[in-house]
Amino acid sequence: TAEEFQAKNSALQRIHFPKTAPLPGVEDLLRRLGAAQDAGKTELALATSSHKANFELKTGHLQGLFGVFRAENRVLGDDARIPKGRGKPAPDIYLLALETVNARRRGMGEQRDIKPEECLVFEDSVPGVEAGRRAGMQVVWCPHPGLLQEYKGREDKVLAGLMGEHKGEEGDDVVVGEVGDGWAVLLETLEDFPYERFGIEV
Repeated sequence: TAEEFQAKNSALQRIHFPKTAPLPGVEDLLRRLGAAQDAGKTELALATSSHKANFELKTGHLQGLFGVFRAENRVLGDDARIPKGRGKPAPDIYLLALETVNARRRGMGEQRDIKPEECLVFEDSVPGVEAGRRAGMQVVWCPHPGLLQEYKGREDKVLAGLMGEHKGEEGDDVVVGEVGDGWAVLLETLEDFPYERFGIEV
């Protein structure tokens, strides 16, 4: 049953999540982006579908890595500001993460908000890519090799956010991509990340 599956899944998560390791290239990527943030060259936010308990389970042993994300710029899947049923692939979580960044900037006297099209999303999931695209943001998709194999031959549709994961609702102001529009890229690793390609100074 669904309940039995969830119970077994949760038990496995409690065993394995505290031992998770960052993907190749992630530590260097976050170190460089964190330094760029400290220098005022970029802003960072975290937008994860993981609920608070699972997030803490997965990241408790990686606090040095996640320290680049300010507490006010972390948006988790069970954040009360995200309407019910509006998690990824809906764009809400990314737009909320951007608003946390802009709210902090406004509080510091910044006159201009960062726009969605100036943002770069890092995603491993297909619904996450769609959420980023629907938020009007650029996306780097770095999936697990097994997931990439699952979507073999459909990579362009994933990058365009056209897998149909989010059905939308009346009044939704959503942006969808087009195949080959260059607004999203597939990277099989985050090692030697091409910062210049995205206009990021590190």
